[in-house]
Amino acid sequence: MRASTTSIGLRNLRHRFVSLPPVLVDTPLLHSRLRNSSLMENLHSPNARNSSFSASGSSRSIGRGRGSQVKDNHERSRGRGGGSSGKDKIDALGRLLTRILRHMASQLNLDMRSDGYVKVQDLLKLNLKTFANVPLRSHTIDDVREAVRKDNKQRFGLVEENGDLLIRANQGHTVVTVETESLLKPILSPEEVSVCVHGTYRKNLESILQEGLKRMKRLHAHFSCGLPTDGEVISGMRRDVNVLIYLDVRKALEEGMKLYISENRVILTEGFDGVVPVKYFHKIESWPKREPIPF
Repeated sequence: MRASTTSIGLRNLRHRFVSLPPVLVDTPLLHSRLRNSSLMENLHSPNARNSSFSASGSSRSIGRGRGSQVKDNHERSRGRGGGSSGKDKIDALGRLLTRILRHMASQLNLDMRSDGYVKVQDLLKLNLKTFANVPLRSHTIDDVREAVRKDNKQRFGLVEENGDLLIRANQGHTVVTVETESLLKPILSPEEVSVCVHGTYRKNLESILQEGLKRMKRLHAHFSCGLPTDGEVISGMRRDVNVLIYLDVRKALEEGMKLYISENRVILTEGFDGVVPVKYFHKIESWPKREPIPF
């Protein structure tokens, strides 16, 4: 009798579970999918400027492995949430400003000049959230000034014109609104730069040697005027690179390659049709051992 009752109870219990309405399970994976979906919908919407979405749904994670996504999410979480410090909020503001000024001005219908400048007031009207989950509209002009001041790679330029404060990214653009000659200073002599080096990774070296150094989706290929030495921040190069490619500046200039330098001392070039051919490489070294790599 007990066995029969238990069997009937289990059947009833299963029936109740099956009859329950579908429930969204609160998991990190679901949050990630929803964020990415929301971001892509907003970026492709003609009303993107008036749409609300969080910068934490960065499109950089699309198409990459799970390990990269976990790493990105961990890095972003350090500056996210209501309990984050003021420093984290300013850092998150700076990261969002970098993305907007380099890559998103067109989608957001921002009035960007050919030299890359936009009005700070226009930025603060955007209905976006930073990586710290703080609405951009709640930030002030002083917050923007602080984000620029604390950026150790000097990614931004600020100017005041006719009572308006304007901001731009000094380099790294993909938006075609920006004109190279308006944004950057031409390098006319090899004596103007003592070092011109591109940092990359072993995994990329084979394709670079086969096809040349490509600018990819950006307007320019980036070179640094210094090395990633201990404790020193170098603009134009990631700190964890393990291969250094040196450009023969004299040869490049003599053969018509246009080189430029940004306000934060990043050397940039469009190469020829978006590629810096291998014949302009002066030498290649491993980093940090600086052992020669034949090519």
